[in-house]
Amino acid sequence: MSSNSTPYYFVPALSRHPAMAAVGLIAFGAGMSGWVNQTSWGGALSLIGVAWILFVLYNWFGDTIAESNSGKNGVNVDVSYRWSMAWFIFSEIMFFAAFFSALFYARNIAMPWLGDVESKLLWPNFAAAWPNDGPAGLVEKFTTMGPWPIPTINTLLLLSSGVTITISHHALVENHMKKAIIALAATVGLGAIFLGFQVYEYYHAYHELNLKLTSGIYGSTFFMLTGFHGFHVFLGGTMLAIVLRRMIRGDFTSTNHFAFEGAAWYWHFVDVVWLGLYIVVYWM
Repeated sequence: MSSNSTPYYFVPALSRHPAMAAVGLIAFGAGMSGWVNQTSWGGALSLIGVAWILFVLYNWFGDTIAESNSGKNGVNVDVSYRWSMAWFIFSEIMFFAAFFSALFYARNIAMPWLGDVESKLLWPNFAAAWPNDGPAGLVEKFTTMGPWPIPTINTLLLLSSGVTITISHHALVENHMKKAIIALAATVGLGAIFLGFQVYEYYHAYHELNLKLTSGIYGSTFFMLTGFHGFHVFLGGTMLAIVLRRMIRGDFTSTNHFAFEGAAWYWHFVDVVWLGLYIVVYWM
């Protein structure tokens, strides 16, 4: 029986995975607490927690994929997956909205306050212009990151990846599996190249521009926005790589491939966030 014709809503049996994931998260949280307090065991415990969580996720998703391939997930489960992925992406939108709002507040509200007449009594030489290293002179001088060449190249890479994943989706729907696999592999490759350029950009920022996370509000918002976006590119690329392996294995059909669609939605979300980030962070 195909998954689309399964008449019931499949409810899996009791699972050990949530409890095991909780153990990994507790270990990671405790390790990070120790790490920031410079304990000898904090870093090691954090890495153990991450490795444990990855192990749990590997087995958890393996069970979920096996359930799907065995035809247990019908149309009702498919609808639940779609709503779940949609709400997950919405939560990610709110996550980035918080950081974009922090940047807006710093530039358009806090900066004019620091430059008003009353503040001039405390910091007479302060100029309320963005970017800024703060009024107290405690931040080392740094050079800002411009849009050329790496950010612009990365923009072209992500836009191109949005095209290739769309080509892959249409090919999958039309049952052209070879074309779908090639286009999806190109998408994963473009994402990997993007991350490579971003690593180089960070190296350039730290060693040649003296731009660091501690470089005032500019440095903190720059690295928080671009860094978390880079993590999401890594996460989305990992999703697509797993989907690519499943596609090569023959897990998908032209009518039953939500895992591909969910990963594609996430990738398009990553693309859109980058476009906003590219304009606001690098140009404005």
